[in-house]
Amino acid sequence: MKPVVIFRHAGTEGPGYLATFLDLHRIPWHLVKLDEHDPLPASIAEYSGMVLMGGPMSVNDDLPWIAPLLELIREAVAADIPLLGHCLGGQLISKALGAVVTVNPVKEIGWGEVIVSNNDIARCWFGDIESFNGFHWHGETFSLPEQAVHLLASPYCENQAYAIGKHLAFQCHIEMTPELVQSWCDVGAEEVRQASASPAVQQVGVMMENLPLHCFFLNKVATRIYSQWIKGLN
Repeated sequence: MKPVVIFRHAGTEGPGYLATFLDLHRIPWHLVKLDEHDPLPASIAEYSGMVLMGGPMSVNDDLPWIAPLLELIREAVAADIPLLGHCLGGQLISKALGAVVTVNPVKEIGWGEVIVSNNDIARCWFGDIESFNGFHWHGETFSLPEQAVHLLASPYCENQAYAIGKHLAFQCHIEMTPELVQSWCDVGAEEVRQASASPAVQQVGVMMENLPLHCFFLNKVATRIYSQWIKGLN
């Protein structure tokens, strides 16, 4: 099988549990570290799937790698190569496919419930899961591209996930491990403090409570989703 390519946009925002899942299923993967100025591949054709992780930047920023990355996303759709976006990654997919990314009404940081939409496509991806505690760290949100089917919502962000065929885009994070949460809290402590007036922002201490248990249940959800996603790999 061709490898899955994973694009990392920030040093602390690696593939997390997704890497563990792919290794368990003996699916090869290749990490492109855009934060370390790795070159973008000339074509997506050498890969079986395309994954985009999170990052602190905006898809609307004037960064040199954004435009060519959007082109690779569109190439993947045209070639029927499955896309999977986490947070910034979901926003990049949205922008590439003609939707817009705008400021969310409030910043959303920490653990929070997301509700699975009541439609057949959502049930295909999530099975009998009706809601779960996702992890959030975003100040922007995406609109849905044409032909997208809504999958998830939270009380503070309506568009938390959508599907277009075998392609998935998330605003929330399902890839979290205790190590990732700890590193984000270390790096983002000042951001959390400055955003503390938001009703959707948890303090660092709250995010860290029962952390292994939170990640255990989130990993179970991610396993269900990733298991469906890899069925579409070429």
